[in-house]
Amino acid sequence: MRKLFCILTAGVWTLVCFPLTLVAMLVTLRSSSALWVVRELWSPVLLWAGGAKLEVSGQENVDPRRPTIYVGNHQSTIDIPAHFMAVPVPFRFVAKDQLKWVPLIGWYLALGGHVFINRTNRSKAISSLEAAAAKIRGGTSIFLYPEGTRSSDGRVLPFKKGPFALALKARVPICPVTIEGSGDLMPKDSWNITPGPVRVRVGKPIDTTAFAENDREGLARAVREAIIADNLAMGGKGGDSEDAIASAGHEGVGSAHASPTS
Repeated sequence: MRKLFCILTAGVWTLVCFPLTLVAMLVTLRSSSALWVVRELWSPVLLWAGGAKLEVSGQENVDPRRPTIYVGNHQSTIDIPAHFMAVPVPFRFVAKDQLKWVPLIGWYLALGGHVFINRTNRSKAISSLEAAAAKIRGGTSIFLYPEGTRSSDGRVLPFKKGPFALALKARVPICPVTIEGSGDLMPKDSWNITPGPVRVRVGKPIDTTAFAENDREGLARAVREAIIADNLAMGGKGGDSEDAIASAGHEGVGSAHASPTS
């Protein structure tokens, strides 16, 4: 019964909120106004429908006066509304280019100034990262999921190095954002809902200027280690510290477990 309730609520409420985001942007002539609708209206209802009890700590590490890259582990679709509420600044998500064509959600992301990365085309991906870095240097905060996919068992997956090239280009702080419990509430590729707590911890910012301009792997490992530590502290399963970097062309698969031909 809850599964049907959640599907209907998510669908109907998204249909209601999408035109509200358009009105907000038209009235204020600012794309960031749409984020208020998403954070204050859309996200709380989705969490309520799923029976999520959001617990947030570390918000003192969020500084709205500085552009920041927020990097999070990813367990569930419900992470998105949880992160909108947990990180109270008008950040933009970095999303797969394919999401641009998803009705309503994709349209909102495009109109709201979120960043799309084309992972199938290297030159387009580099161009997207350059544009995102310029946006960050202009004062916009970014939120991204370097695992590239949701974890099926709650463990922190290997990180892709590409997003950290963006951080090194922008030279702004990275805040690790750790989530735990969302995968239990709504597992990957499932609408089977089990109400419960969803805990989000915003970690202390990591200074990207302490890393060499091409040290994507070193930065990725440092951020991932911070997220694993916080995940374990919140009762999560952590992750494999050794198999930290995703194999090229793969999501969620570290180089230690990639096939020799990949």
